Amino acid sequence: MSRPPTFAPPPCARSVRLRTSRGEFAVLDAHPTGQHSTPSGTALLLPGFTGSKEDFIAMLAPLTEAGFRAVCVDGRGQYETTGPDEPDAYSQRELALDVLAQVEAVAVDGPVHLLGHSLGGQIARAAVLEVAATRAVSPFRTLTLMSSGPAQISAAQQQKVALLSQALAQLSMAEVWAAMQAFETPEEAAVDGEDLRRRWLRHHPQQLITTGRQLSIEPDRVDELAAVPGLPVHVISGESDDTWPVPLFDRMAERLGARRTVVPGAGHSPNTDRPQETAEAVASFWAAH
Repeated sequence: MSRPPTFAPPPCARSVRLRTSRGEFAVLDAHPTGQHSTPSGTALLLPGFTGSKEDFIAMLAPLTEAGFRAVCVDGRGQYETTGPDEPDAYSQRELALDVLAQVEAVAVDGPVHLLGHSLGGQIARAAVLEVAATRAVSPFRTLTLMSSGPAQISAAQQQKVALLSQALAQLSMAEVWAAMQAFETPEEAAVDGEDLRRRWLRHHPQQLITTGRQLSIEPDRVDELAAVPGLPVHVISGESDDTWPVPLFDRMAERLGARRTVVPGAGHSPNTDRPQETAEAVASFWAAH
């Protein structure tokens, strides 16, 4: 679980509803000001499993200072975006189609920089491949995969996700949260405040069950992505990761011919562990394209 330092948006960002052809989504929409009041580009940022738009909150000021508009989104069934009860509504393709609708809604100044963290990276990849399959003009300027591996999560993480899914099928979200606290380290428990609890309670359990299964069975689609013409890709991660081994990110970047960034001192969530350094690396990649 990513732990943002705050749930309060910085002055550069507004908490709004993004209207799309596939419904409304809760977003944080951050705009440059001052000399960068005209953005150099627009980026759409997708959070990971159990996460939300707030996972990018500490990156927003440095991204806008670099001249970029950044739109962070709660996907369907995540935190402040509602979702239906049907499992099929959270299939990877349905979530990818949501992303395409979100991109269409924010792309006021041309193609969009797409960034996905963890689960969000695999959904972002699916959105790119969905467009490629139709041979339509791509709405993406670049793709950044943040701590998002080439295929399924590690065996240890698969076991954790399976246990979580079993619990979600039998218990309330409040009961599952209470049970999870028993397994937290003292350091994690010390920062688990009411904001994180409130976010957890507002996630749709079916979204977590379905996307958790996706993470556990995701095939390797790196070669498909590498075959997409003209798409610059950035693979960024922390120097350690408990969801995919870091060497997998290295090999994936090689297969994609992608820029590779390792953020010192960061784990699976460099966006919350080292937000300034992560934002600088991301903005540098975007500025190059």
